[in-house]
Amino acid sequence: MIKQKWRIPPTQGLGFKLGKGQVVRITDVEGEQIADFIAFRADDTSVRLDPGVTMDVLRAMKIKPGDLLYSNTYSPLLSVVADTVGQHDFINSPCRSEMYELLYDKQSHASCYYNLNQALAQFSIPAPDQHYSLNFFMNTVILPSGQIRIERPLSKPGDYVELRAETDLFVAVSACPCSESACNGYVCTPIDVEIMN
Repeated sequence: MIKQKWRIPPTQGLGFKLGKGQVVRITDVEGEQIADFIAFRADDTSVRLDPGVTMDVLRAMKIKPGDLLYSNTYSPLLSVVADTVGQHDFINSPCRSEMYELLYDKQSHASCYYNLNQALAQFSIPAPDQHYSLNFFMNTVILPSGQIRIERPLSKPGDYVELRAETDLFVAVSACPCSESACNGYVCTPIDVEIMN
């Protein structure tokens, strides 16, 4: 049963509260669209989702149903209920205006960093120096040489990830606004967010 549903327009963000035990579904509406995802404990926003800690605990760079996603204090925040893609990114920072200026010579570009900050403002969470996101549907390939290559996402229209909250959370999601590279298949499209119960 769907309790709430939002469509994040291309290049924009969304913030919402997710109660303990609730399941959120994040859907790639048209395919090949990244959704940067961050989460904070509602009762202590110094505790946040940490991809690095999650990789450390799981000993893996990929998630699967049944896995837990951990915080910067090594406490579980979310569990993976379903995942129809299986290829996401744990290592890249959310895009920001400085990145677009350096890498693409673009000024005043929309960014996940800005979107996430705006989405969290309603919860009085101050903008950090950087966010540490789990980038759903992002296809990052690490070559044997150690170089990193961003390829087109593997997600197709309607692919999704479902996560269950292990505690009350403040969550923000950005429909990544990067159309300069293969990361979003060179075009930005919407992301659907549903709270399932």
